[in-house]
Amino acid sequence: MRRSLPAIGALLWREVVRFLRERNRVAGALLQPIMFWALFGAGLGPSFRPPVPGGAVPYQEYFFPGVVVMILLFTAIFSTVSVIEDRREGFLQSVLVAPIPRSAVVLGKVLGGTALAMGQGLVLLCLAPFAHIPLSPSMLAVSCAVLVPLAFALTALSFCIAWRMESTQGFHAIMTVFLMPLWLLSGAPFPALGVPVWLLAIITANPVTYGLAAFRRALYPAGAPAVAALPSFGVSMAVTVLFGAVSFGAALALARRTGGRAAA
Repeated sequence: MRRSLPAIGALLWREVVRFLRERNRVAGALLQPIMFWALFGAGLGPSFRPPVPGGAVPYQEYFFPGVVVMILLFTAIFSTVSVIEDRREGFLQSVLVAPIPRSAVVLGKVLGGTALAMGQGLVLLCLAPFAHIPLSPSMLAVSCAVLVPLAFALTALSFCIAWRMESTQGFHAIMTVFLMPLWLLSGAPFPALGVPVWLLAIITANPVTYGLAAFRRALYPAGAPAVAALPSFGVSMAVTVLFGAVSFGAALALARRTGGRAAA
């Protein structure tokens, strides 16, 4: 594994350089979630109050942590599209025949997407005071500890899907019907309280729900209305780390399979 570190670092840095060279991608990745937050907050704020115990929470404040998780998901999706592009351009085949283990290839790509997601997520997190969420150094440190495994898990999951895709059109179709509902059914745009039983079961089974719950608890003190009725921080972190381990394990298993599309 030690001999694979240069390859992992090179793949990670390649993802960062490709992202920074595409200025439209940088702007779009940051502006889209901010537009979601501003427009949904302005439109729904006057008429919607999340039913959280212990008091009302303004919608823009409630929605802000979900927007940060949204940017992690969007970055994971856009960064793993490069797997399909690299296969089409022949770069992926060159990497796969290099004398490095498949685990180094998977880890380098996933860490690259994770680094991009964290960079953009932290930029948006700095806007938390505009949502009336005060930031402190300790709060920022705990938030990073939560967002890193969540970004890693989402990137690894997106990698699993991109690895089996032959076109970006097919990938975006899967993203629309599978990855986006993970965010929508995590309690990001609306709380789980008061929803039908069948929908509550889906939200409870959704691993992104626990990553978002841990992030909310990192932003608020214990007992705050915004975190009432959420899973505990310990349980949420355990599920998030397990989500990342399972997603990365699945990505590694797909990459190691012989005769797959990526190795063709």
